[in-house]
Amino acid sequence: MLTDLVIDVLAAAVRTRGSLAGSVMHTDHGAQYTSRAFAEACRSAGVRQSMSAVGSSADDALAKSFSATFKRESLQARKSWPGERAARLDAFRWLHRYNTRRRHSHLGQRSPIAFENTFHLTPTTLTSAA
Repeated sequence: MLTDLVIDVLAAAVRTRGSLAGSVMHTDHGAQYTSRAFAEACRSAGVRQSMSAVGSSADDALAKSFSATFKRESLQARKSWPGERAARLDAFRWLHRYNTRRRHSHLGQRSPIAFENTFHLTPTTLTSAA
């Protein structure tokens, strides 16, 4: 993964959410996340960096679970898309649904956005991907 890519993703999150001030970005020790450029992008966005312990699979369990859910729910016997744009739109539709409508048992059967909004006075919204 390229440092520029993760910085672009962070910038897209800021544009989508309005602010990430006070957020925590938990990553592994990949070179893109330990770079000075990414650290500066996090500081600028008001994001605190958190990194898993080196070689600790337990720290990576949530990310692995999320990836497995994404694959299971978005691919569902699909072998191909007509093009890159269609594949990206499907992925973003799934992510939007995952964050805004899909209920999560560990969040009291609420979506991540609904759960987050119980802790903030200003509601969190996401711009629709499609």
